Amino acid sequence: MAKVSATFVLCLAIIISMPWAYTINADQEAWFQNISNRKEKVIKLHFYLEDSLGGQNETIWEVARADISSTSPTSFGKVFVFDDPFTAEPDPKSMKLGRAQGIIASADLRHPAIAVYFNFYFTAGKYKGSSLSIMGRNEILGKNRELPVVGGTGAFRMARGFSISNTNSYDPVAKYGTIVEHTVYVSTYV
Repeated sequence: MAKVSATFVLCLAIIISMPWAYTINADQEAWFQNISNRKEKVIKLHFYLEDSLGGQNETIWEVARADISSTSPTSFGKVFVFDDPFTAEPDPKSMKLGRAQGIIASADLRHPAIAVYFNFYFTAGKYKGSSLSIMGRNEILGKNRELPVVGGTGAFRMARGFSISNTNSYDPVAKYGTIVEHTVYVSTYV
């Protein structure tokens, strides 16, 4: 066992010391070098996230649960991963803007609230190839739920701001699930 550990540490040290491990792409370096010449801009984004809770197109899956989850009134301790489409309009057939991917955890013993981590990855439109990261506490039954924007990539490098979300519709009978409206105010450099 000690021989395997020593070999692993040696290989890791060699990989870390390789110069290619520290190189970044020329576009990223140029962007960073010119940050002082860039202006900060606030952008408003508006889209709809669509959860599918069942059926052949299910987009949210339970991956863990605590012993308390089945008896807790808030399902405390359940953890889900999701890969939901987000669209320009609340209609699932409207223009697909990208995928929202992340983790949801029931994290409140007393109130229906979840801890969320979203990565909104844009696959179409002006921000194609960029992503926006949002995380925080979400009281799922509340109106105008505010979550912080904690970063992003591409057009949203060094992003900060906030997102307001509201449940647009919820249909527990049809396996479609929930449509959540997101209005995001993000400050970034252009």
